[in-house]
Amino acid sequence: QVQLVESGGGLVQAGGSLRLSCAASGPIFSIRAMGWYRQAPGKQRELVATITSSNSTNYADSVKGRFTISRDNAKNTVYLQMNSLKPADTAVYYCNADVVAAQTMGIRVYNYWGQGTQVTVSS
Repeated sequence: QVQLVESGGGLVQAGGSLRLSCAASGPIFSIRAMGWYRQAPGKQRELVATITSSNSTNYADSVKGRFTISRDNAKNTVYLQMNSLKPADTAVYYCNADVVAAQTMGIRVYNYWGQGTQVTVSS
């Protein structure tokens, strides 16, 4: 079974930095797009940043210039470097990936979510 496991969340003061990691494991042939999403209390989940297998990136306007997404294909891992954090960045951050894997429906692209990691930015 493919799993995505996030780490690196925590409590930080405004202006501080955090680095999130998300490692994929299991019967993986390759990983296509990977991304980070977040959900604040009472709000819908929203896209933060995505990165393709060729390292093309996309960011939400609210994080451009402050967050950087990157990936290590050899480790099946995606990172999110978050700088100049603001209280408005407080949310549960979720990793997402399109994985070519061998699962019950055969070898195909499956979409997976991690369990989420809490990021809290105090003012």
